[in-house]
Amino acid sequence: MALAVLKRLLDLDDAQVESEVFQRRADAFFFQRVAGQPVRIALGGRLIDAGHTDRTGHFRATFDLDEAAVPTVAPEGAWIPYEGLLDDEESTGMANTGSSSRRTDGTAGGGRIQLVGAHGLSVVTDIDDTIKVTNVANRRELLANTFVREFQAVPGMVGIYRRWQDEGTVFHYVSASPWQLANCLGGFLRDAGLPAGSMHLKLFRLKDSTPLGRLPLRKRLKRRTIEQIMAEFPDRRFLLVGDSGERDPEVYAAIARRNPEQVAGIVIRQVEGKAPREKIRSRLDRLARRLPAGKLRVFVEAEELADVPLR
Repeated sequence: MALAVLKRLLDLDDAQVESEVFQRRADAFFFQRVAGQPVRIALGGRLIDAGHTDRTGHFRATFDLDEAAVPTVAPEGAWIPYEGLLDDEESTGMANTGSSSRRTDGTAGGGRIQLVGAHGLSVVTDIDDTIKVTNVANRRELLANTFVREFQAVPGMVGIYRRWQDEGTVFHYVSASPWQLANCLGGFLRDAGLPAGSMHLKLFRLKDSTPLGRLPLRKRLKRRTIEQIMAEFPDRRFLLVGDSGERDPEVYAAIARRNPEQVAGIVIRQVEGKAPREKIRSRLDRLARRLPAGKLRVFVEAEELADVPLR
């Protein structure tokens, strides 16, 4: 039934429904939820009890890792691999996003934990229309770019992000995209040459969305996520990168006013939306006037970011 809804919303023909891209994206949303299931995480030679899945099949666990163990489990010094295991030694699906769902292929779900130093600069970045062409303002285009077309990077942003990475920044991707697309988005980052980073996506269920096009993250949830990241690294500075298509400018400005010492700057990509271009620019100018001079920077083409100071 959900496939039929998607087919109608996107006006797809049978060939498009049977395409590899559509099948791969749609399949990410269809799985069996397992509630009350004990979960363990295999990490660095340890089996860590992660508790039980909730009624939606998700779980959350926090634990301390011995500093002495880090060199043995993360020889590169930046990432620690892990594997999610069901207590009965069956495999989990989507373990790298905190979900437990039974798979039939016998593979175990896994991922990597990013090691982030206490000091330095982090880039907190949106994904849709900031680094990936999505066109959130147009629901039909949003759905087509999510389910039918191969993901495409915003021109020039790969080079900018790689330069920032080369200068020592780490990345945190905070997006309205549903967590079911985590693997697809991870593949997009890798294939496009964008830096790897922690992924913070929306908790999304098909029955919570009417219609399926209602994907944007609520403003308060995105703000809460970013401020939690900042609270976990109180001595780091953060460059907030987003676009004008949704509420990134307002969210980032509110965060900067509450955390002026931690926010190194705000960078907003001006995109076409439902409002006229002049109205969008006026909105951004009003926000900029409420912040210290130079704190908010607006760009249209990635090349305009070549001289963004990283400090």
